[in-house]
Amino acid sequence: MSIAKVLKRTFLTLFILALILITAIIFAVRAWVLPDYSKIGEMKDEAILAGRMADSFPAAADPYFVEMEKGVLKHENADIEVFRQWAEVLKITPEEVRQSAVKGQNSWIVWTGGNDRFWDEMANKYTFGTYDLLKILSSHPSQGYGRDTRWSYLGLVNEPCFEKATEPDEYGLWLDKRIVDPDNGCPEDPFADAEKYPGVAIGARGKNIPVGSYYGEPSGVVGLRLFPNPNFDEEAAKKWKEGQASGKNDDGYYTNTDFYYDRELVRPYRVGMSCAFCHVGPSPVNPPADPENPQWSELNSNPGAQYFWVNRIFYWDNEPRNPDNPHMPAKQEHNFIYQLFHTNPPGALDTSLISTDYINNPRTMNAVYSLGSRLLPTLRWGGEQLTGDELDNKQFNNYPQTEELGAFWDESTGQIKTARVLKDGADSVGVLGALNRVYLNIGLFSEEWLTHFYPVIGTQEITPIRIADAQKNSTYWNATEDQTADMAIFFLVSASPDDLKDAPEGENYLTEDDSILDRGRMVFAENCAACHSSKIPESPPESGIDTGECAGGGNGANYRKCWDKYWEWTRTDEFKEKMKEIVFSEERDENCPEGKDPFLCDNFLSTERRIPVDLLQTNACSPLATNGLKGDIWDNFTSTSYKQLPAAGELTVHHPVSGEASSFQPLGNGRGYTRPASLISLWSTAPFLVNNSVGHLEYYEAAEDAYGYHQDAAGGYADEQSNYSYDSKGYYKYPDSYQQAYGNVDPYSPSVESRMAVFHDSINKMLNPDQRRVDNETDNPVPGYIYRTTAASCVKVPAGYIPGAKTFGGLLNWIAPWAFEENGDFKAGPFPEGMPVNLLMNTKVIPDHDEEMGFDHLMKLARLGLDFLSVAKELGGTCTPEELVTPAVKAHAKSVFYNSNLVNSLLDLSKCPDYVVNRGHYFGAELSVEDKQSLIAYLKTF
Repeated sequence: MSIAKVLKRTFLTLFILALILITAIIFAVRAWVLPDYSKIGEMKDEAILAGRMADSFPAAADPYFVEMEKGVLKHENADIEVFRQWAEVLKITPEEVRQSAVKGQNSWIVWTGGNDRFWDEMANKYTFGTYDLLKILSSHPSQGYGRDTRWSYLGLVNEPCFEKATEPDEYGLWLDKRIVDPDNGCPEDPFADAEKYPGVAIGARGKNIPVGSYYGEPSGVVGLRLFPNPNFDEEAAKKWKEGQASGKNDDGYYTNTDFYYDRELVRPYRVGMSCAFCHVGPSPVNPPADPENPQWSELNSNPGAQYFWVNRIFYWDNEPRNPDNPHMPAKQEHNFIYQLFHTNPPGALDTSLISTDYINNPRTMNAVYSLGSRLLPTLRWGGEQLTGDELDNKQFNNYPQTEELGAFWDESTGQIKTARVLKDGADSVGVLGALNRVYLNIGLFSEEWLTHFYPVIGTQEITPIRIADAQKNSTYWNATEDQTADMAIFFLVSASPDDLKDAPEGENYLTEDDSILDRGRMVFAENCAACHSSKIPESPPESGIDTGECAGGGNGANYRKCWDKYWEWTRTDEFKEKMKEIVFSEERDENCPEGKDPFLCDNFLSTERRIPVDLLQTNACSPLATNGLKGDIWDNFTSTSYKQLPAAGELTVHHPVSGEASSFQPLGNGRGYTRPASLISLWSTAPFLVNNSVGHLEYYEAAEDAYGYHQDAAGGYADEQSNYSYDSKGYYKYPDSYQQAYGNVDPYSPSVESRMAVFHDSINKMLNPDQRRVDNETDNPVPGYIYRTTAASCVKVPAGYIPGAKTFGGLLNWIAPWAFEENGDFKAGPFPEGMPVNLLMNTKVIPDHDEEMGFDHLMKLARLGLDFLSVAKELGGTCTPEELVTPAVKAHAKSVFYNSNLVNSLLDLSKCPDYVVNRGHYFGAELSVEDKQSLIAYLKTF
């Protein structure tokens, strides 16, 4: 055979093998990227599989939490004005209003809707061992926190009537112990009554473990409930016992990584999560005397979890930095997953973390104030058009207790007048639809939800979860729909403003000088009210602001034109004069109590109009969120009007390494807008902006560097001392310089003096942008700071979460020692200290539904993959804690990363290339010092 024939056959063979390999890769990628359409719409939840229907999950009426919300729901208050007022509106008796509100309160605090299944899966399959709620609930001696420091370190609210575990329970778990002492306010938890509220008998429940209650057992943390794990059968119980025995003190779950780093681990309990976990917090006007041991009367359901530390809760195995060596990274600070969570300031959370849209978007947990005052202006500006599956959302009209609120919904036209809760104004299908969506987002009907995306890391094409499928296949969904009308009534009657004058010694922080307050009123009317008041003058008829295509707010394809008309009018002397008349008016209706500023009565202190991000100049990532776009996961929960919104204007963004400015044009179809925040109880809700970035001092940053130029950061309260000392608990939290930045007041104490210190710092930075924190890493200055890693870090995944890694660890280490340890643990890095986190986290792996997955995108992905592999190999996987603190390793990581093409490849695929997080909202920056101080004095009365 000639050489030519041999070469020809060899070439053809290689060509055929290459085609087979390419075809296999294409099919493998398609199988990974595309959802399993055979499952979508066909999954059933555990309740329906157990033969349970929605009417078997009635909302509890037990008045267990009525001391909360300032005690407004107590039986003796049934005849107070707020109940009479809503009884008249709803055409039911005041007592019926109160009973509905009690049911709504219970649903908010203890109803989890079967999501214990989801959070168990999150711990096992999708978070690589970092997230484990059962560990968060524990006080094992090996952990860096427990019940006695749960508030100060994690920002979680300890449930009253519990004490710290001093020994393990029957399963070897160190869970809080319930105190039952009815004479001292600690009765049995009524919701744990399995006879009154029978749980779902599925799997091992009712066999070797109890069925329990459908509300589960109280856990010791408000918003988390314990449920018997239906997978904990006799075999699982045997493995658990063996695993526990592998620990030094029969505590393998806490001490043996070979046992607990296992995606097949079956725990005795699953942990369910209610809305209260992210929304119940200390009362601003009746703060806990001891935040680690609050009383129910010191808690409210509506302010939001303002002190919630995501990086510590979502990464359970961590502890503070050593106070004797505060510059040495803390445990797990070298893991990039921890660094991702660390971008979330306390009180902020990326609510798209699970159903990821490829944008890291920490946003504040919404305070829920004055729902009634919020609904009224929607009749004027809240018009949204619903079509198709959007029409499946329940409305007030569907329930007898709220059917008198029918003016907000026109079934014949599909027109809804609604408030919008999400920061980007996406949830635009009615208040009840917004509430129901939240339950899906915390894991209700996860059997179906998880077929529409791959949690946390994405890489799967997202499809919308349909309400119709939930109504057909999920008893938990139907039961939740039946409860949200009562939840709405709960907030209508209970979510009243927290006025500073009503807080302990609050009057000491208020200005009595009427001339200062009047000047503040004038400044507010002229500069703030256009976006932050629901009391607005009637627009000129000839202006077209509220008529024609702009009627109802003009939401839809022509919205920007309507907004521009409104904004132009608010800049006129005519508007400002009329606005001042409203602000200074002394007319008081019958529902406005004496002593309350009439302008502030029934004023939501927001317009609910969507504001274009190019006008705000704030970080663009929140308004560019895409989960509500047509065809995306929340398609059914956003209006057609939202999906038709035009693009915002061109933005200026900054390179995260060089700092150079460039232009960026965002897409439309819902993107590009922000719902203006309400200023109700503003004094208690700092830090500010949608991501809590203005007024939050980075924990690992030297305070004297951040505040050296602003000596009055605490707003003149530098001599105030916190009533609560962490030292009394023997617990170190912050370096001295950190508290000095706030005048020796702990910024994360819920006391009035602490809230006021953070308020003054934050509001001064809002009005004086030059005092905001700035980034020192870029070559050229940028207008704020960038989320960066605080230490050299690696992506680490234990072998127990990688199929086959434990078995083939040695082989994987031989093939790629820079990526695998001999035991099969995966590692990639180290990435340098100071690396922009969102450079990696904002990578658009899959285009949105209004974009093409074209050849250009595929080539960018291929280049990124090759660049990442090349950099990871050169970085070498030197990822032990000892290696990561050596100067040579840190210098090598920085050199390799920044001298590679990886930065450019990541930028080419960035879904949100806006990395400066605390910029924008410069309104008021040009005011005089006197006007700023007068405005601040007035804002404290809100």
